[in-house]
Amino acid sequence: MKQASLKLKNYASNVNIIDNGNLQRRILNMMLFVLGGLALFYVFLLGNMVFNIVERKALEVHALNLQNEVGNLELEYLSKTEKIDLDLAYSLGFKEIKTKFATRKALGSIKVAKNEI
Repeated sequence: MKQASLKLKNYASNVNIIDNGNLQRRILNMMLFVLGGLALFYVFLLGNMVFNIVERKALEVHALNLQNEVGNLELEYLSKTEKIDLDLAYSLGFKEIKTKFATRKALGSIKVAKNEI
């Protein structure tokens, strides 16, 4: 194990990195660019969530108004159906008629095969 660590130290001391003085600046710029992109994405998501919450509240109010309107229409329907009777029907020109039903005569004797199993 000591031999491996000595070899690694030997190789590490002999390696020269060509930096030209701008590698760290490039890495810093890339990190700042990525951080800025993530910040913009976060602001976009946050704004989208707030917009959706406001829209949901507005839709809940609209749904409540529609429920109230349906309730009022049902009440009006029930009050009008209570007033319907035979006298109203006669005054509107409806008449009572005799009902006639269609009947079918039997076809005669039908032979049914007996299945004796």
